[in-house]
Amino acid sequence: MAERMGQLRRTHYAGELREENIGQEVVLMGWVQGARSFGSIIFVDVRDISGLSQIVFDEETNEEAFEKAEKLRSEFVIAAKGKVRMRSSINEEIPTGKIEVLASDLLILDESEVPPIYVKDGDNVSETMRLKYRTLDLRKPEMQKNLLTRAKIYKVFRDYLSENRFVEIETPILGKPTPEGARDYLVPSRVNEGKFYALPQSPQLYKQMLMVSGYDRYFQIAKCFRDEDLRANRQPEFTQVDIEMSFVDVEDVLRMNEGLLKRLFKEIKGIDLELPLKRLPYQEAMDRYGIDKPDTRFGYELIDLSQALKDSSFKVFSGAIENGGSVRALNVEGKANEFSRKDIDKLEAFVKTYGAKGLAWMKFNPDGIQSPILKFLSEEEVKNIKEVTKAKENDLLVFVADKNDVVYDSLGNLRNHLGDKFGLRSHDTYDVLWITDFPLFEYDEEENRYVAKHHPFTSPRDEDIDMLESAPEKARAKAYDIVINGDEMGGGSIRINNNSLQKRMFNALGIDEKSQEDKFGFLLESFKYGVPPHGGIAYGLDRLVMLFAGTNNIKDVIAFPKTQSATDILTGAPIELDSEQLSEVHIEVRREK
Repeated sequence: MAERMGQLRRTHYAGELREENIGQEVVLMGWVQGARSFGSIIFVDVRDISGLSQIVFDEETNEEAFEKAEKLRSEFVIAAKGKVRMRSSINEEIPTGKIEVLASDLLILDESEVPPIYVKDGDNVSETMRLKYRTLDLRKPEMQKNLLTRAKIYKVFRDYLSENRFVEIETPILGKPTPEGARDYLVPSRVNEGKFYALPQSPQLYKQMLMVSGYDRYFQIAKCFRDEDLRANRQPEFTQVDIEMSFVDVEDVLRMNEGLLKRLFKEIKGIDLELPLKRLPYQEAMDRYGIDKPDTRFGYELIDLSQALKDSSFKVFSGAIENGGSVRALNVEGKANEFSRKDIDKLEAFVKTYGAKGLAWMKFNPDGIQSPILKFLSEEEVKNIKEVTKAKENDLLVFVADKNDVVYDSLGNLRNHLGDKFGLRSHDTYDVLWITDFPLFEYDEEENRYVAKHHPFTSPRDEDIDMLESAPEKARAKAYDIVINGDEMGGGSIRINNNSLQKRMFNALGIDEKSQEDKFGFLLESFKYGVPPHGGIAYGLDRLVMLFAGTNNIKDVIAFPKTQSATDILTGAPIELDSEQLSEVHIEVRREK
């Protein structure tokens, strides 16, 4: 039977009691973690968001409280009053392990059924059960620690940006569908029949218009939505820290954000980040690491063998080079004896998922070179390979020959895979760097045209503006990403701030005037009335929390996440609507037979 709190009020949090509280009368409130009975004494661990304390119920000291304590089970909600004293058996594993509370009063505020999952870390329960019983899952110390870290990160962002004259402004959730409409979540309008809003993928256009409006420095912790396939670090709704500044160029934005990152690392992890951060141009990152978000904490860098093999009689290599591609390798130094033929076959299967047709390899064994391609190569070519890769005894070389994007993608991801395999990508160290000078465009073979690498409002570098028409493939953007431990944590750019250059950009992208007006007319109209040079960045807040919490699963840092199929197991969303509800928003659902 649940009791009322009456005049009893919490004086302390359970996880905060220490030796200096000995002799004090305290009131703790929380959930029963567990109870242990030893005849006339019952020990109860009470847990709240701060941790837990041990409460002792002694039949001789207080018979009424003892009798109530006999009824306690896991997850009962209680209030207990008593005096703090030294524990007779110290528990060094918990912060409150030197004290306990001798109870003089107990209220059972609510009872609990037997929980379907344990409320403890590392219980190995399935993800489906964790999400179905999320309120219990969120009681676990590790989950509460993650969400408290998330809240602290919010505060650091707000404190730092407010101190630097940024204004927090909310932008609309109901907006206009974007050109990439297939990825928008659409919301039907009841009062405007047949018309739809879209939930924002980003506040990009609004924040640019705020710069036009003279707000100078803006930020927002914004909810964003994308209707796309999910991964371990992606959700249909996610949180973005959106930042924009006026009267700036690249260096101003990077310097401001380096100060922000230094504050984050200091307050969240107690780490003094060394500034300025490393900067790596995009092309150098691709050539060395095969990926534009490299983890530079370990080696295995890509080695270009195209020059050494361009005249090879082995057509897999020379043919790729003739067709404008390349041959590149990784030297897995000192690890050849750790890879059987079966292990190498697994590496080949891995790179095939990134478009590679195969994976050539060479082992430098004590008794000579072992390789299935050795018979296709001349002695001179083998010698050149060994010199360029600096291969030595017990090294394993793996090669991919193909179009550059396939070579980069397959070897770049294989490099990360090997880093994980050999424990080179620890959660305990941090590799923070800027990737700069991104290409302005990338060629879309399906659409047979250039598309924006970042977005169509990104400014080209000043010296590359004239390439918009003559050599778009060579034009570089004033764009930058912040990469931490091989994950993109944020990205941004300096924006185009005049209509004439914006229209040149649209023309280069093949967006005609009617489409410009239909899709971006409201932005272009605002650009007629004086636009300051401006730029900014957006951080993926969920990924940042994952980084600082040391988890690879985004669901561990969001209170109520969706599944891989974008469903909410806890509430049952999304659901079908009845015909009356659909009629209200002028929609008829046609079902496939």
